[in-house]
This record gives sequence, structure tokens and C-alpha cells, in this order.
Amino acid sequence: MSNDKNGIFNSTVLITGATGFIGGLLTNELISMNTLHNAGIKLVFPVRNLQKARDKYPSREDRNKCITFIEESLEEIHPNRFDMPIDYIIHCASVTKSSIMISNPVEVLDGIVIGTKNILDLARHKRVKSMVYLSSMEVYGVIENGECLVTEDMLGDLGIFSARSCYPLGKRIAEHYCYIYHKEHELPVKIARLAQIFGYGIDPNDSRVFAQFARSVCRNEDIILHTEGLSEGNYCESQDAVNALLKILIDGQDGEAYNVVNEENTMRIRDMAKLVADKIALGKINVIYDIPKDISYGYAADTNIRLSSEKLRKLGWKPTKNLEDMYRDLIIGLGQQDAKFHIKDHNSN
Repeated sequence: MSNDKNGIFNSTVLITGATGFIGGLLTNELISMNTLHNAGIKLVFPVRNLQKARDKYPSREDRNKCITFIEESLEEIHPNRFDMPIDYIIHCASVTKSSIMISNPVEVLDGIVIGTKNILDLARHKRVKSMVYLSSMEVYGVIENGECLVTEDMLGDLGIFSARSCYPLGKRIAEHYCYIYHKEHELPVKIARLAQIFGYGIDPNDSRVFAQFARSVCRNEDIILHTEGLSEGNYCESQDAVNALLKILIDGQDGEAYNVVNEENTMRIRDMAKLVADKIALGKINVIYDIPKDISYGYAADTNIRLSSEKLRKLGWKPTKNLEDMYRDLIIGLGQQDAKFHIKDHNSN
């Protein structure tokens, strides 16, 4: 086991968004560390829906005393609700569906900004050893950088007069809150700017483009693109991302941001669709373009950025899986063993 994971043995870790994808992966990783290595990690989850949380982690609260649930909205959370010590915080909670960003931009922005400020106040009150805030590569906006890899100090334009901007602008404001809490209160907070994360552990109902591609393969159906597919996609495998977040939590520099991405897994959406159709579905499906006239789908604007992972790699983190590996893990994780195709072993010719 790596030293960065050993660093949180016998500690209490608060995770927001524990019923979501990334929060769930982190939770399972820490529970596994308890089971396999007697790590003595206690988990605290502030949740909106207590029953949903208990359904996701049955018996963990009462039988093992591993998890404590606090039923509370992050927009209303207060340090007095937590009567236990908290050593580390990983703030994952956020809306991720573009359609909600279009239909409820005020609520999305409030959830990101107010929720993050409240968690920062909690971290300050509890004098945590470290905190990681999960941001997004969308904070970069539009960057005219040619072929240059985008580092953490390169931010581009973001349109104010767009409902969809509630998400990236909210993430930028939340990042700034993290920075000024570090500068004014010496809070040991770090920022993780996530690329698109997928692989094992994706919710079967996930609507993001990579999950749609995987379901198309499983159903032996053509991939339908509702855009030109010109956006440059930056990706990282789910377990690689979990390892990155724990590395940043323990070894990252306070007040700094880190891109979480596998640089080798960067390509345009249309090229990824072709890769999936040709290499994962073995040419049995096609890529079809059906572009709507309106914007009701809420897709983000096309971007051409390619993220650099150099800063994170300097901490000692290394990605392990490429896009083909990620799709095979994703499909297996979706429980599609009876799919109408054969997943070719990536070591075969």
C-alpha cells in the first residue's frame, strides 16, 4: 500500500457527495482499507437523503460503526452539527447533469458556492489536517492555446450570459473561496480539477457521453452524436482518479490546484466514438450524427484544451489505464456480461 494512503490510518474522514460516483469510489476505497489493512478509518457523511445513503451503504452505520450519517443540506450545514473530530475532508458534492444546469442554474450555483463556503467553515472549525475540493476542468473556459498542454495557471474566458455557465463559474468561485480561506485562515485546502472520470463504478443510469457510448456497444446499436463531436475530451480512469485524490490530500501543496487527467487519454469526442465503434464493438456499430436545432440538451461549448498532469505526476502519481481499458471496465461494471458482442482481449492481435 502506498504511503499516501497510510497517511490517513486511524483518522476520521468527512466526504460530501458520498452517494455519488466519485464520493462512492472514495468511500469504497477507504472501507476496503479498513477491511484489508485494519486502517481504523472512520467516515462521516453529510447527506440530503438519509434513506438513499443507508441503502447505498447497508449495515455500515450500525454494525461496523464505520460510517456516521448527518442528514443536512450543504447550503444549511453548520459546524455545531458535528460533535466528532474530523481530520480530513474531501468535498465531492455537486450537480453534474447539464440539463439541471440549464433548468435550475440558480440552485446549481448556490449549491456549489454556498455549500463549499460552509464546508470550508467546517474545515476551519475542526482544524482539519487537510481538505481537497473537487473542481472541474470546465473552469478553464475557452483557451486559445494551439497545441500547448494546459497547466493549472492558464484560465480562459467564461461567458457570463449563459445559464450553463452556472457550473464552471460556480466552480471558479468555489476555488477562489478555497484559496482565500488558505491565505486568510491558513486552511490546508487543495483543489483537484477533474477531467472526465469513468471506468469501473459508473452508475448504470449515467447519462454522460462515455456511458451512452458504452450502452450503444452493449445493445449493438449505432452511436448517435448530437453535436459535431469537436470538443477535446480529457479522461482519467476511476481508480486512477481515486489514487490521485488521496495523493493530493496527503502530499499536495496547500492552496494549489492539480489537474487530474491521464494525458494519453485525450481526444475529440468524435474520435472517441470511432474508437469505441471500431475497437470495442469491433466494427459492428457505426457513428451517426443527429444534431438538434435547439440547446435543450445543455451541452457545454466546444473546447480544445489538452490538460497537463505534470504537476500531479511530480507528487508521485502515475495513471495506469488507457481508454480501451476504461471502456472494458465500464462495460463489465454495467453488468453487461450477456451483451451481443465479444470484448476482445487488448493483448490479442
